[in-house]
Amino acid sequence: MGYFRNTIEQMAGYTPGFQPKSGDVVKLNTNENPYPPSPRAIEAVRNLPPERLRRYPEPMADTFRAAAASVLGVTADNIICTNGGDDLLMVCFRACCDAGRPVAFAQPTYSLYPVLAQLQGCSVIEVDRDANGALDKLAEVNAALTIVCNPNAPTADLISVDALGALAKKLAGVLLIDEAYVDFADDNAIRLINDNDNVIILRSMSKGYSLAGMRFGFGIAAVSLINGLMKAKDSYPVDAAAIAAATAAIQDQTYLRSNVEKVKSERTRLSGQLRSMGFDVPDSQTNFVLARCLGINAKDVFDALVERNIFVRYFALPGLEDKLRITIGTPEQNDRLLAVLKEIYPSG
Repeated sequence: MGYFRNTIEQMAGYTPGFQPKSGDVVKLNTNENPYPPSPRAIEAVRNLPPERLRRYPEPMADTFRAAAASVLGVTADNIICTNGGDDLLMVCFRACCDAGRPVAFAQPTYSLYPVLAQLQGCSVIEVDRDANGALDKLAEVNAALTIVCNPNAPTADLISVDALGALAKKLAGVLLIDEAYVDFADDNAIRLINDNDNVIILRSMSKGYSLAGMRFGFGIAAVSLINGLMKAKDSYPVDAAAIAAATAAIQDQTYLRSNVEKVKSERTRLSGQLRSMGFDVPDSQTNFVLARCLGINAKDVFDALVERNIFVRYFALPGLEDKLRITIGTPEQNDRLLAVLKEIYPSG
């Protein structure tokens, strides 16, 4: 007999994006914001009183909940705070799924979802993603937990919020809308919680707010749904420093908008340059692009970039074998990427 449950013994686990050692590298593989967090967030951490470190943090991060509620136009009771968006996903699986209560989502999407399902011991119903996010198929499945990543990773496209609202009405279970990348998108689904008590919206402070190192995420939903999820969260899911930084960051919307606009501008420029070189690059609603390699093996391009200390993301998964996911970097980082691609990519 082994030490672990059969599920753990047999599963592969989630593989995070490679974290290269610091140095002369261009890191465009894990969708971090290329710009620093708000100066207010940095100051909040720097000025954190020692007493705040000695004591346990706020169990529900009420300071952040109040600040976020004011910014987002909801109430503090509509918000649950977690140790990154991934922790919120785990809480939702823990609260909604078991051996008789499946999860459903459309592939390709965030590769953590099936891993969390394995950990929870629930069955997974995967459907093929289409131009409409396979929402009709997901409605037919009608699982206990349905997840739609919107904008989707890694395809970078955005499904209509009205279509998501129609899906919520058809489902008997919970609809989790993963909006980790929504700060870079043209729309968001917060309004759906007003008349759908089965919708929870995932938000992250990692992407738009440049706080990936702090691990702070939160969910927005009807109070009844939040109250149920609270039963499944950890006792102190977010630490004092993370609460301070996230609170200051979400209050600095001017800084957020400035950074987002810089990323969007580079997204447009990078997409255009890649297309001119012969890549197939759909429009993106995120802080990354998914570039399809034409006339050359995507893994070979990936390997050639690694040799030059430029890191993007390659997924050896169905439907993604000919594509590279490229995070939007600073202009200087993007220029280095483009210069190398021009050397190794057969234009046209």
